[in-house]
Amino acid sequence: MTAFEIKSELYHHCQNQVDARFSKIKQTIAGIEESLFDESKSSAGDKHETARAMLQIDRENAGRQLQEIEKLNQLLKKIDIKATSNYARLGSLINTDKFNYFISISIGAVTIDNIEYLCVALNSPVGQLLSGKREGEAFTLNGNNYKIKKVL
Repeated sequence: MTAFEIKSELYHHCQNQVDARFSKIKQTIAGIEESLFDESKSSAGDKHETARAMLQIDRENAGRQLQEIEKLNQLLKKIDIKATSNYARLGSLINTDKFNYFISISIGAVTIDNIEYLCVALNSPVGQLLSGKREGEAFTLNGNNYKIKKVL
């Protein structure tokens, strides 16, 4: 596979993860809204008020999660998988002597053609170590030394 094809597949894995989280949060919010509607029909006194307050807190938490997912979506839109560079940056595919990295969002390991790639965010510890590095340069993470073989 070409670097573009690998980046494309990795990008789609990232997008699918974000879409799945978005759908799950939307379902959670819909369930909370339904519960709030059902609670508004009830008039059980203190128990009713407590349940309603807990649902409001759940809705606020789900709203924050939704905002985080929107930030991830915006970040993914900034990735140009067609672009190439001789230094590691957002959207880069980096081959080291130990691991392969795709700088995007943190979703963990993705296997393509029996090769494992770690999707990491630029602001993650490993993303910060990789940022700006070029082929042949090295970095140390958790006491392990890594040498960059290729930046695509």
